[in-house]
Amino acid sequence: MTTLRYVCALAVVLSGSLHLPAQQEKTTGAPSSQAIRLDVVVDTKSGQPVTNLDEKDFTVLDNKAARPITHFRNLTPADEPVKVIVFLDAVNTPYSIVAFARQGVEKFLKLNEGQLADPTTIAVLTDQGAQLESNFSMDGNALSDALERREIGLRQITRDSEWSGDERLQICMKALNQLISFAGTVPGRKIVLWISPGWPILSGPRMYLDSRQEDQIFNQIVNVSTQMRATKMTLYNINPIGVGESLQAADYYETFVKGVAKPNQVQLGNLAVQVLAVQSGGLAIESNSDVTGNMQRCVNDAKSWYEIGFDPLPADNANEYHHIEIKVDRPGVVARTRDGYYANPVAIQAR
Repeated sequence: MTTLRYVCALAVVLSGSLHLPAQQEKTTGAPSSQAIRLDVVVDTKSGQPVTNLDEKDFTVLDNKAARPITHFRNLTPADEPVKVIVFLDAVNTPYSIVAFARQGVEKFLKLNEGQLADPTTIAVLTDQGAQLESNFSMDGNALSDALERREIGLRQITRDSEWSGDERLQICMKALNQLISFAGTVPGRKIVLWISPGWPILSGPRMYLDSRQEDQIFNQIVNVSTQMRATKMTLYNINPIGVGESLQAADYYETFVKGVAKPNQVQLGNLAVQVLAVQSGGLAIESNSDVTGNMQRCVNDAKSWYEIGFDPLPADNANEYHHIEIKVDRPGVVARTRDGYYANPVAIQAR
């Protein structure tokens, strides 16, 4: 079977996605107004945050070329607001696991007697789309009570349905674009915890794309990457199935993590939620069903981080992909941030 059935349906979603700027004349320089700013988390290999680093400890590589750091701050939520969006996916998660995941979320909300570290809101994804709450609260008990009152019933679209892939993917891409738009209205850094085994990847040896489909998907990849960076949104994917998920299913997303530079390199797997999470500087947590503990692990990233800015290399083309690396001159530590960006992002016309 080819992906034609899936992509034809998905094209409607992609055409209605957030719009990139119109084609601009080629830029020959990199003015500071185009500076790239990154939220960088640094931990020891055991997962303990490293908070005492200075600018001189960091090296930024843009397409393997070292770039001068033009902006540096060591931040906590006291310096910049952090908002947490908990996104409970009832479309791609088996019904019995949804109840388990909700219990894990409610337990997280009630930690520390319900006093949350950061303002938090709850979103639920169902067959009817994303139900986003615009109000944030640090009262975990109140949020838990509100979540408990929500009805998340059985649905027509199921993970095991043979023909459900395109429908679920459409719902998820709409929800993702809705989430990014919402994040753009919220000041500060956004931590999004998407609790889900992931939406359909729909890629593989028997899946084929024509040039028009490749252009549509590439536009969406550029768009999502650019908008998530602009809105300071870091995505985390927590798979509540844990060890119950097959290793093949849990690890398949890793095939698509590398950034794509051209439309003819794309597959729908490049839009997998796990891929977007890793590329945003977040985590894709598999083979661990401790929903509460995994949520706490993710929000710990917002306790302290570094904001690093640099002027990008001049771009010769529109939608030019640049890979980012952050190196730290300190043994035994791991830095995590966005892994790339698209210079001169524009919407290309489908061929």
